[in-house]
Amino acid sequence: MHAIDVTNPRTGQVDYQFTPLGASELQALCGRLRTAQPAWRDAGMDHRVAVLQRFKVALERHQAEIVAALCTDTGRYLMAAGEVTSTIGAIDRWCREAPGLMREAEGRSTQVPTIHYRNQWVPYPLIGVISPWNFPMVLAFIDAIPALLAGCAVLIKPSEITPRFADAVRPAIEDVPELATVLAIHAGAGETGAAMVPLVDAVCFTGSVRTGRIVAESAARAFIPAFLELGGKDPVIVTETADLDLATTVVLRASVLTTGQACQSLERVYVHGKLYDDFVARLAEKAARVTLNWPDLHQGEIGPFIWGRQADIVQDQIDEAVTQGARVLCGGKVEDHGGKWLRPTVLVDVTHDMKIMGEETFGPVMPVMRYRDVEEAICLANDGVYGLSAAVIAGTEAEAEAIGRRIDAGGISINDGALTGVMHECEKNSFKCSGMGGSRMGPGGFTRFFRKKALIFQTARPVPIEAFDEANAAPK
Repeated sequence: MHAIDVTNPRTGQVDYQFTPLGASELQALCGRLRTAQPAWRDAGMDHRVAVLQRFKVALERHQAEIVAALCTDTGRYLMAAGEVTSTIGAIDRWCREAPGLMREAEGRSTQVPTIHYRNQWVPYPLIGVISPWNFPMVLAFIDAIPALLAGCAVLIKPSEITPRFADAVRPAIEDVPELATVLAIHAGAGETGAAMVPLVDAVCFTGSVRTGRIVAESAARAFIPAFLELGGKDPVIVTETADLDLATTVVLRASVLTTGQACQSLERVYVHGKLYDDFVARLAEKAARVTLNWPDLHQGEIGPFIWGRQADIVQDQIDEAVTQGARVLCGGKVEDHGGKWLRPTVLVDVTHDMKIMGEETFGPVMPVMRYRDVEEAICLANDGVYGLSAAVIAGTEAEAEAIGRRIDAGGISINDGALTGVMHECEKNSFKCSGMGGSRMGPGGFTRFFRKKALIFQTARPVPIEAFDEANAAPK
């Protein structure tokens, strides 16, 4: 395999290089993980919990190095540190919750009382995790931790855009020998992911719809399940009863946090006509006060684009909208400081004919449309191919909930935005092209890593073939 150059998002310079695993190395690694998995499975839940707890301690011991690597990968500090603490917290949560979810059901046939059954939960031997560049560590381990506790072996392939953290995490894995036999992390580009899918028993992918389709097709050819969480174009509806200050605060934060590089970021803003003028004026005023974390990493709210190409995509969407009649109230131009930054951008006079309202943006851009009534707002919110999440801001919780129940998306934030980024306890599914497969949140985030086997018992003498002689049913 050829070496891959990696660009620093803050400087725009190549400062790191790695060589992904070759095809034979990848195949050998998967073979080793498969060989170790049965002992991991058979050791039992208590053993796996104890090992994951030791891994948590190892992550804490290597925390400074991991945070430093994530900072370089993403160009931001606060979120990088949060990724490590969130992963540590996820280990505790799943170690606490997973044991109670493995209750093997049993029951009796309603047709034949002498037959009863017991379920066995059989983990998939090897799970492949293909994680993205926007939250490199969290989205690598959000699937890996419950899969490991289920008794699976796991191979993680982080993005080639943000590979540095993998080198920092690997020593923590090696500190726990029992874990190192069933968990591996190696970065690679698309060709590594493509080679990986046929070698595993189920694949978890987080990323774009375009790449997600490729992964799903490859998984279908390999006849394995694919759990996909893909892109979003999340709408927010602001009703005429909404508190203006609250609404603008929520929309600003939930649109531009992490430079908008989160699938749950709000990317379409629909505001009732009575509030519209005051809303956009106040939103633009608040947005203009937001600062870049440049030149000081430890100052400012907006980090660089992690992937420089994304800045070009966002700028193209803004420019196309302006060409078609949209107006920029603030921001609007990508700044080149070596890396690429964009200040929070408010766009008005937008329409659904523009890419900025139909395609995923993944940047700190807030395009705002007015609407006449709730029916129109719901129609606008449901117009499009995405259905990941959404938000409703209204004067009362009941009003917001009534609207939220009619939006075609998997997670609806009520009187706030992007809450799916912090609420991991409830199950949700992606709608439309935003994904497929079992929920990665709530109990389903654990139980999806099992196949259920039915052990069916007969306690009476089995029925002989003679009982099915047609003569037994002949007319008398």
